[in-house]
Amino acid sequence: MSYVKDRREEQSGCGATGLVLSWPVTMEISVLIDEEVTGSPAEGWFESVAGAVLAVEGLGEAVEAGIVVTGQERIQELNLVHRGIDEATDVLSFPMGEELADAADDLEMAQFVTPPDGIRHLGEVIISFPQAVVQAEQEGHSARRETAILVVHGILHLLGYDHGEGVPVADQAKMKAREVEILARIEELGE
Repeated sequence: MSYVKDRREEQSGCGATGLVLSWPVTMEISVLIDEEVTGSPAEGWFESVAGAVLAVEGLGEAVEAGIVVTGQERIQELNLVHRGIDEATDVLSFPMGEELADAADDLEMAQFVTPPDGIRHLGEVIISFPQAVVQAEQEGHSARRETAILVVHGILHLLGYDHGEGVPVADQAKMKAREVEILARIEELGE
């Protein structure tokens, strides 16, 4: 879906948190929900949540991201192929910037290259909806809320946030804080 949203700072206090959304944002968010997945939110919901994350992060230029909602078997296969881990997971992110960096052999060069269409291609987020349901039950909240958490988490990875082994504690804390802040903003908007 391609759309342009003109988000303006609301009077709800978002300016106090530094979340000023006052520029037009052009985004293309492609969503694919595998046929075997049942009960997940609709494509438009994923587009809306991902769009809110990108807007809150201040992406005012043309951007594109993909979201694939799949099952346990497919995400386990992807996790094995790309991370060497033979088990299902909740979310995987495949940033385009890393591919460009590998191709350019230099991160500065990769960030300099603008695709011919002028759109910043962020990459793809793969979400296991069945895993979101399991985690929602464990956490005591809705599958929709858990899925929103996974969308936020995945999009932040596309934007360069990281956590886990080898990542400085300060960077991990920054990602977690952004997740919490963005999720609160999305819930405030009723997404």
